[in-house]
Amino acid sequence: MPTRRRVGTRRPRPRLETGRVTRRRWPLLGAGLVTAIIVLLVGIWLGGHPGDLPAPLRSSVFERHAKNQPATEQALDLLSSRFFRPIDRAKLTDVGLAKMVQSLNDPYSRYIDPASHQASESENDEQPVGIGIGIKADPKGLRVLDVLEHSPAAGAGLTRDDLIVKVGSTSLAGHDETFAADLIRGRAGTTVTLTILRDDTEHQVELKRARTERPIVSDRMLRHDNVHIGYLRLTGFPEGSGEELQAATQTVLHEHAQALILDLRQNGGGLIREAITVASIFIEHGMIMTAVERGQPRRVYDAHGDAIAPRLPLVVLVDHRTASSAEIVTAALQDHDRAKVVGTRTHGKGVFQLTLPLSNGGALDISIGEFFTPDGHNLGDGEGGSGGIAPNIDAPENSDTGTDEALAVAERTVAAEVNDRRG
Repeated sequence: MPTRRRVGTRRPRPRLETGRVTRRRWPLLGAGLVTAIIVLLVGIWLGGHPGDLPAPLRSSVFERHAKNQPATEQALDLLSSRFFRPIDRAKLTDVGLAKMVQSLNDPYSRYIDPASHQASESENDEQPVGIGIGIKADPKGLRVLDVLEHSPAAGAGLTRDDLIVKVGSTSLAGHDETFAADLIRGRAGTTVTLTILRDDTEHQVELKRARTERPIVSDRMLRHDNVHIGYLRLTGFPEGSGEELQAATQTVLHEHAQALILDLRQNGGGLIREAITVASIFIEHGMIMTAVERGQPRRVYDAHGDAIAPRLPLVVLVDHRTASSAEIVTAALQDHDRAKVVGTRTHGKGVFQLTLPLSNGGALDISIGEFFTPDGHNLGDGEGGSGGIAPNIDAPENSDTGTDEALAVAERTVAAEVNDRRG
């Protein structure tokens, strides 16, 4: 009798093997894995070589993706892949960033390429060094403004007002300071030959380059019309310069200075906090400056309240190179009627900068804000700017005389004030 099948019963399911793959499935899964790897590699290769794709695929896939890219990245990608000659993408980026910042029309903002930024950040003994002179451009060459003590230039007999007309066999006539300075500087211990014009006679001197440090602060006592004058020179505003000037001021006060001259000529500025410290030596209380950044509340900087020479007659010496923090100090002293300003109109820099690193190793050194004097003036040449500080007494420099005429005017001015107070 035939066996009946039971209606509604299900055949037993095959048992699942956990933790392993049966021999029957392995060829199928292995083939799928290999196919996936090949597709991945092809995709990566085509991603880096879009020009090798068929035109329909280029337009439908990669060009659709390009629409979502920033325009700068898209332009770099297209130039890298489609321009008919090979290009250096990094160099193109440097040029583009430099032009981008240049288009801001701000003389104080710049792009620093990776190599230059790394060089400026490192303390490398192979960095170029000079011979220890202050310089300015002259139609015939390079005029020596001052010579550092114990420098190679001092040892070779260079003096203020010497005219450097050649470096080696290269004439400096018609060139700017940067061109000349780059020729003079070099590795420490190497020699440089200069041709000097003095009293209409050329002299040739050979100097050995060496690392020299210009003192930030210097002081000495002067005497004019029976008045003892403390002369203070400040060449910059790096970290600690305010304390150094405080100490120098104490020195001349202990030597019975009856008046002071603060020389800020050729001082290009530096740290704002040091400018506040310097101004606070001579101003007892009140505003020194205000600063404004986009999207930030106005910041007010007041005197510290620890002035050590708040009433002694004071003259500030300035020139067209007096800038930035040096202008902050000068304007504060002028606006508070604390000092007379002698010299020429200052540089006129009413903005301050911040260096911001970039992912390519370079940096943006850009203006991020403006500063204003206690009277509310911005000293820049831009909108609303007054173009620097006008001196109370004009005293232009005359390099033909061989004497420091501006300093002589400052001495007469401050001595006269002392004598007026004596009655």
